Amino acid sequence: MTLKLRWLLPAALSLFSIALPAKADTLTSWHFDPRGNQLNLTTDSGVQPEVKLIANPTRLVIDLPGIVLEYPESPQSYNSAIQQIRVGQFDSGTTRLVIQLTPGYKLDPQKVRVIRESATRWSFQLPNPEEIAGNESFIPTAITSVEQQAAGQVTPTVSPGNQRNSSNDLVMSTGSEMTAIKPQIESAIEQYRSLSAGMFFLDLDTGNYLDIKGDRVFPAASTIKLPILIAFYQDVDAGKVSLDETLVMKPDLVASGSGTMQDEPNGTRFSIRETVDKMITISDNTATNMIIERLGGIAKLNERFRSWGLTDTRIRNWLGDFQGTNTTSSVDMVKLLAMLSRDKLVSESSREQALELLRHTTTRTLLPSGLGPGAVIADKTGDIGFVVGDAGIIDMPNGKRYLAAIFVKRPYNDPIVRDFVRRISRIVYNYLDQPAAKVPDNLR
Repeated sequence: MTLKLRWLLPAALSLFSIALPAKADTLTSWHFDPRGNQLNLTTDSGVQPEVKLIANPTRLVIDLPGIVLEYPESPQSYNSAIQQIRVGQFDSGTTRLVIQLTPGYKLDPQKVRVIRESATRWSFQLPNPEEIAGNESFIPTAITSVEQQAAGQVTPTVSPGNQRNSSNDLVMSTGSEMTAIKPQIESAIEQYRSLSAGMFFLDLDTGNYLDIKGDRVFPAASTIKLPILIAFYQDVDAGKVSLDETLVMKPDLVASGSGTMQDEPNGTRFSIRETVDKMITISDNTATNMIIERLGGIAKLNERFRSWGLTDTRIRNWLGDFQGTNTTSSVDMVKLLAMLSRDKLVSESSREQALELLRHTTTRTLLPSGLGPGAVIADKTGDIGFVVGDAGIIDMPNGKRYLAAIFVKRPYNDPIVRDFVRRISRIVYNYLDQPAAKVPDNLR
């Protein structure tokens, strides 16, 4: 790989958020950092939060007019001063977040900072909670001052109505958009009007990219197994997991849907190698649940994903998640694959083991179907009827390597999605297979 990949390094080593369109007018992600006392949220369309401080007990209430909550959220507890954060649907058109302090604590309303990063991205910086003296009380206070984040801080500012360019979130300093093929892609999208897609393709050698709603949030389906796989090999590298371990299949981990382990008796023992192999190659849901449990559970994995900068990728339910509550985006998948390609998450040995599993997945009807002879893809697909997804690393005969991720919502089980993804995959492949796109020998 070339020095042009330097743009990947800051993204691989830092935390950042992405404004992620999912469905119309939804809260797509939020995260509270208890160490910095900061709440960050993203929505899929522009919003003007309404913020107020209420007493008895002290609560910072954040209303998002015009925003609906796509998935139910359980209250989250944090520390001795911040009792919990609740997220719910206040009324049919307003999502409400409540940061509730433990009784006996207060916030100085003059020190609460509301920071507008963009029309769809907001941060709320809390001062350190203070103990209430005696019978001290205060009246509800509206927080109306809004700070505009300066350009260059964390994320660029985007005016309302403008589509975000996900390459900015990847801190890409070289490369340009693949404008030559964008009309072909848009024409294909227009012809398949029953489908709704988001995609992101990235040429690792040049940094050139194709971004068509790459930051849109979709149900992850079985593509969620890709970041779980990387977390697994991280723990192998750290000595927390041994490849010689044996796992026991517990009744509460058995899942329907894809896979064969569900047909074995409860208590059956599997080597951890076989378990992770089945999780990827045949997309076994029971195997996935066993690996999730071995890695510490859902909450631990979500924290790991955030530490990688995957602000869109979240597990909400154990597999199989047929309602589509586990989420991700094309740009998150490409970001993960870029870090994997550059050995930023796992060792070289673990990377090759992970890629070998991904090269042997059994579903080949999406991105692989559009590739030319001699191309090799390491990918993970997902399908829960109303949405399909595929994310992978493609090595071409001309020496070029590129990353691809695509998610498509469709009428339930409509096979036409295969034709659409094949066509998109072929357009990008043919473009990168042009003689001008080949990699010089001294840069391979």
